[in-house]
Amino acid sequence: MEKLIAKKSLGQNFLHDENILQKIANSIEVKENDLIIEIGPGKGALTKYLVKKCQVVAFEIDTRMKDYLNYNNLDVYYQDFLKVNLQEILNNYQYENLYIIANIPYYITTPIIEYIINSNINIQQMVLLVQKEVAMRFSALPGSKLYSSISVYLQYYFNIQKLFDVSNKCFSPVPKVDSAVIKFTKKNKISINEKLFFKLVRDSFQFKRKTLKNNLYNYNWSIIKDLLISENYQENIRAEDLPLEIFIKITNLLDKK
Repeated sequence: MEKLIAKKSLGQNFLHDENILQKIANSIEVKENDLIIEIGPGKGALTKYLVKKCQVVAFEIDTRMKDYLNYNNLDVYYQDFLKVNLQEILNNYQYENLYIIANIPYYITTPIIEYIINSNINIQQMVLLVQKEVAMRFSALPGSKLYSSISVYLQYYFNIQKLFDVSNKCFSPVPKVDSAVIKFTKKNKISINEKLFFKLVRDSFQFKRKTLKNNLYNYNWSIIKDLLISENYQENIRAEDLPLEIFIKITNLLDKK
């Protein structure tokens, strides 16, 4: 079989460290009657471990991988993951719990996660191999310089945990940055005006150097101020110091007025 050259246009960096691959595969506890979605299986380095656990449904845009992805317990859809109808495809399978595992190109990490969220599929957990700084931003807590609107947005849906770092030397070709494996565990849905909540969060972080008050000049500040004071926060606080729970409380108060 000819040596397969990674396509830069697809952001391909093949993970070849077997210890890391096994750690990723073992980062979720699945049963035989569960289902794993793998995004971008490439040559099947991780796939070979996943198919030993349960049925795997993989999405691979590069048709050159057909010679490599020949495993029992594996169905491969050679399509762009961002263009498939996930609900329709999953209707073809009987399973108890759904998991997603992926080593995804850095440049489409956020679009893929947003697409999964907007697909309304009932996943238990996702384990993603992403750029290290992105993993830190997703899992960042209030008070961190990396805590941002994307942190709040994702933590609204998931409990997020950075599992371990992965050196760039574990890939071929070698990327310029290190990676990290991050786990998303689905949270129970809460009752909230999501449109208002997400707009509030975006507006709160619009200008990072500004205080919350200055960013939320279009909102009823007296309501927000009273809540902040009741929760022992200063009126001149910045968005990066507020936890998810406070954004939820502010949304619920504004939504009632």
